[in-house]
Amino acid sequence: MPHAYVLGSPIGHSLSPVLHRAAYAALGLTDWTYSAEEVDLATFGGFVADCGEDVRGLSLTMPLKEIAFTVVDHVSDRARLAGAINTLVRREGGWFGDNTDIAGIVAALTPPGAEDLAPDAAGLILGAGATARSAVIALDALGATRLTVAARSIDRARDSLLSLTQSLDLDVRFIELTQWPSASAPVIVSTLTPAGGAVAAQALSDSGITLSGCRLLDVGYAEWPTPLAQAATAVGAQVVSGLDMLVHQAVEQVDLMTGARPDPQVLLTAGRAAIA
Repeated sequence: MPHAYVLGSPIGHSLSPVLHRAAYAALGLTDWTYSAEEVDLATFGGFVADCGEDVRGLSLTMPLKEIAFTVVDHVSDRARLAGAINTLVRREGGWFGDNTDIAGIVAALTPPGAEDLAPDAAGLILGAGATARSAVIALDALGATRLTVAARSIDRARDSLLSLTQSLDLDVRFIELTQWPSASAPVIVSTLTPAGGAVAAQALSDSGITLSGCRLLDVGYAEWPTPLAQAATAVGAQVVSGLDMLVHQAVEQVDLMTGARPDPQVLLTAGRAAIA
């Protein structure tokens, strides 16, 4: 019986089982199963080594996206560029590592009917962690040539993202998180934690700046709408939930693991019901 897992620590909050099981049901993959396992950095290598041939794929959450490079036999270009793996797929010759977060961000920012970014468009990223690296690659794929990164620590943001933006030939500047509302950009990706999101929301409210015509993806989805989503909506932004990103990256994972591609709407409906 083919099986897949989502691994991480903590893992109890993960919506991945809901999304993948909904995909299996819709695709008629009645023999496939999917479950969550609490796995941390210390136990990751042993867990992967113990996986039998029936384990076809692993979804990875924090803190496993970097240590995953130690167990892969092959890795995708996008995962290598991002420095993060969120998907392991068993293939002939061993484990293949990929990063579907990038495709998830691209799809969430380009819903059907949405206008493409203008040539030489600017992008704005809030935060500078692993997901921010995926956001940089996604915005580059969408055609952005200029980026602003707003973070609590400019030095840490440079350490995390500067070499990546240089390799993609992106013009980048770094600013304090509280200054982000003044950075004009038609597309914004917030990768902030709830605490960081609250700071960003307060900064926007205090600024008096409108975001009419801007599209903002907040990767958070629990307790939606987040304070940042509420503040951005109030000043005219088109806000996209992190659930959309999660759904689209799960679609990519299901396709990689099973060879069948589910309808994103099926997963979105299941995810919204689970959150509600």
